[in-house]
Amino acid sequence: MQAKRTDPMLKIRPFAPDDIPQLVLLLQEMQRHYGVPVPAADAIRASLNALPAGAGILLAETDAIMGFVAFSSLYPGPGLKPGLFMKELFVSERARGQGVGKALLRALARLALERGFARIDWTADRRNERLQRFYAELGAQAQEDRVFFRLSADALVEVAGATLEQRAGGS
Repeated sequence: MQAKRTDPMLKIRPFAPDDIPQLVLLLQEMQRHYGVPVPAADAIRASLNALPAGAGILLAETDAIMGFVAFSSLYPGPGLKPGLFMKELFVSERARGQGVGKALLRALARLALERGFARIDWTADRRNERLQRFYAELGAQAQEDRVFFRLSADALVEVAGATLEQRAGGS
């Protein structure tokens, strides 16, 4: 089966506050897709209104938002240049196979080059072979010499020497 061509009306653009209602729905779809808890719409709106410095979101849309890529600047990268970390690339189920993910990654790559960044890093689900093929077809290389770590929940509190009342997000 051949993938559909990218819609010529597809537009990639930065997230704006007016996008919050549609983006809330897409973020809820993403959480359901991953099988993780779905926060209340009000909590997602508050989070989008308080994006941390250095965080960015690009949206893919035609008549509605079909996907997004969320990223943050990081330093240092190769040659002590900054880079980007792609935290999430998500395309709505209804738009998969239409080139939306590829268009979002191309836009993120252009943004990185415009900013003088040396690379984009990200993680991917080790069990999702389709996703790994998608990235490989774009020329991305799995970094077998790296291990992804996470410090969260009680371990984060313990390492910080914080009390339970000081936990991130108040939870």
